[in-house]
Amino acid sequence: MAISEAAVAAEPEKQAAEPPKRSVRVVLLALMIAMLLAMLDNMIIGTAMPTIVGELGGLEHLSWVVTAYTLATAASTPIWGKLGDMYGRKGIFLTSIVIFLIGSALSGMAQDMGQLIGFRAVQGLGAGGLMVGVMAIIGDLIPPRERGRYQGMMAGVMALAMIGGPLVGGTITDNWGWRWSFYINLPLGVIALAMVTIVLHLPKKRSQARIDYLGAALLTIGITAIVLVTTWGGTEYAWGSAMIVGLSVLGVVALGTFLYSQTRAADPIMPLHIFRSRNFTLMSVIGFITGFVMFGAVLFLPLYQQSVQGASATNSGLLLLPMLLSMMVVSLIAGRVTTNSGKYKIFPIAGGALMVTGLFLLAQMDTGTSQLTSGIYMAVLGAGMGFLMQITMLVAQNSVEMKDMGVASSSTTLFRTLGSSFGVAVMGALFNNRVAHEMAERVPGGGGALPNAQLDAASLAKLPDAMREAYQFAVSSGTHGAFLLGSAIAVLAFLAALFVKEVPLKGAGPQKKSEPAAESA
Repeated sequence: MAISEAAVAAEPEKQAAEPPKRSVRVVLLALMIAMLLAMLDNMIIGTAMPTIVGELGGLEHLSWVVTAYTLATAASTPIWGKLGDMYGRKGIFLTSIVIFLIGSALSGMAQDMGQLIGFRAVQGLGAGGLMVGVMAIIGDLIPPRERGRYQGMMAGVMALAMIGGPLVGGTITDNWGWRWSFYINLPLGVIALAMVTIVLHLPKKRSQARIDYLGAALLTIGITAIVLVTTWGGTEYAWGSAMIVGLSVLGVVALGTFLYSQTRAADPIMPLHIFRSRNFTLMSVIGFITGFVMFGAVLFLPLYQQSVQGASATNSGLLLLPMLLSMMVVSLIAGRVTTNSGKYKIFPIAGGALMVTGLFLLAQMDTGTSQLTSGIYMAVLGAGMGFLMQITMLVAQNSVEMKDMGVASSSTTLFRTLGSSFGVAVMGALFNNRVAHEMAERVPGGGGALPNAQLDAASLAKLPDAMREAYQFAVSSGTHGAFLLGSAIAVLAFLAALFVKEVPLKGAGPQKKSEPAAESA
């Protein structure tokens, strides 16, 4: 069954009168602060982790500080989206900010590693609603045709988080102590709360539908199992171990049962009819692959530049500057063109092609590649992601009715989150295997001296020349394999983009009567 474009286009008429542009800008500023909170957190905490472990102990539970946050965020994302659709976007969004701030305050007061892990889960629960709330509220306030103007702003927030996070985290930890890595969220969150409360005005609604508790439970179990498999596989447990196999089976069974339950639920947590839209399904696939590629790149590029090119770890965020600046500029240009023309199909196609090209170029890096050359390669990849990052959300939201805006936003965000989890796991496993193999061949018995295939420039300088050269070659070989795999996966995004149907964007103004009125499934 196709989604009628005429029906979708008619939805804005049911909304309240469009708010003044000045009010929209103030609301967007508050939304960007909330978005920054969600994205900046892990970047800051990563820098502070050595100090946290030094004070609280519990090194063996270190990974759970990140895993608890990630699990809670991923599992709660679709639930927040559905709650927003049922009970109104503003109240649900404010609730997610409050929960995030409570989790931040409690994390800063943690007295041992167990408390910190638990409080990080609370924080992640709130974070799951932040990104979804931002995207869904933008979807409510701004027609897709106009939404492109703000793509550069959202891409800029992402770049700011990735570049500034490690620097801010290191500065705060060194001067104020690691607890302020969490407390810093409080003043920003209070500002966002006040601005959203005062300025944001959306139609109030109260659904008579009941929450799909069974669907929420099954989805949570399935997502949790999958994230644990991708987090633990090859690190905490072998890929063929009973734990990983058991979690994989649990995840598949839970998600399979979830899909069946959604066909029977009176008001499903993730209504499957949204996937009848060809564009929405394609955007979910492209979003998954973009997440897969992007977070793999963010993980391995600084490692390559520190280990092989001798860059300082202190400025690790700045190492990604060519990619992030390119992503921000291209996203801004794509948004402007979309706003002015109403056309968008060319962007996912160009983005897919550039992403494949950029990853293939990065796969050619070796021990002799200069920082200028690798920077150019990163800029190509960044341009590809710039075409895709916000367009995927815009097209996904344009493919559903207003009543499904929340679940559409949360589903797209969830697929990107799961893609990043799979990307880090799969590319990481390939990278570590290649490094271990090369070290075993070049330095027999020496690979074990290099735990987790990660050494900074200072540590490398202390190694014997033969060991250092062998390790640099091994890291170069590992990044070659990881990026080559990423390039192959990115081909799927390019192919998916070719099948996108350019349905007129809502809010695009008068159309000719001869234009098609429906999107074919």
